[in-house]
Amino acid sequence: MLLVSTKRASTSFEDGPDFVQSLARGLQVMKVFDRQHAELTQAEVAERSGLPRAVVRRSLLTLKHLGYVDVQGRAFHLTVRALDLGSSYLSSLGLSEVALPHMQRLAAKVRESTSLSILDQNDIVYIARVPVHQVVRIGLNVGARLPAFAASMGRALLADLPDEKLEVWLKQAPLRALTPHTLCERGALRTELLQIRKQGYALVMQELEPALCSVAVPVRQGNRAVAALNIGMQFRKDIKAHVLKTILPELLQTRGAIERELSHDCRSSLDV
Repeated sequence: MLLVSTKRASTSFEDGPDFVQSLARGLQVMKVFDRQHAELTQAEVAERSGLPRAVVRRSLLTLKHLGYVDVQGRAFHLTVRALDLGSSYLSSLGLSEVALPHMQRLAAKVRESTSLSILDQNDIVYIARVPVHQVVRIGLNVGARLPAFAASMGRALLADLPDEKLEVWLKQAPLRALTPHTLCERGALRTELLQIRKQGYALVMQELEPALCSVAVPVRQGNRAVAALNIGMQFRKDIKAHVLKTILPELLQTRGAIERELSHDCRSSLDV
């Protein structure tokens, strides 16, 4: 799911006849809205997007005409129609529908929250979640994003990248300390990702939030990881031993069930 390109490749395409600048700018405008910036004025959209105000105005008015944004007073906001863009992708992917029943059984068995996410450049994006306990301060609903480098699901997916793509990602990804425990030095992160690749799971303790621990494994369809599955827990002193003895085996068993169903669906579609 990771898209990587060099600046030169991006610039040459953007200068070519196939690049639709107005489309790119419209998408750029939509992406400035998030949980912390749900309502923005035209000036604020221009500041956050880096686009000229005249371009932002035309983009917002076009998006309003199409039903993707609305305005109240001077403040613009996304409408529910914006969900169509993501739901179309998720429907075609089919992952969440396949995984959710297995995740519900897993959450009930271990009595912990479980989530499924995909990799989108520097972030993971949640595509399914079964909450049991609220172990993080931020809301983690479908569509929520977290920095991939500090999340167990992100590391499980990054570790599955081919070496050359992983090196490109490590060079360009923004890394920052989110807690005193966050691993954000590039060399150390590379070593950790290679270890995750070897052992087959990612365990992150108090790097995303001080009281949070999570363990994740990649979910593969064919030979590539299409998502990552995790279990999130409250951190405690003996958590690593508990994860390895009790939680990880259940997580691996659930991952296997999801992969078998994905494989069966793939074979069935080929037989049609």
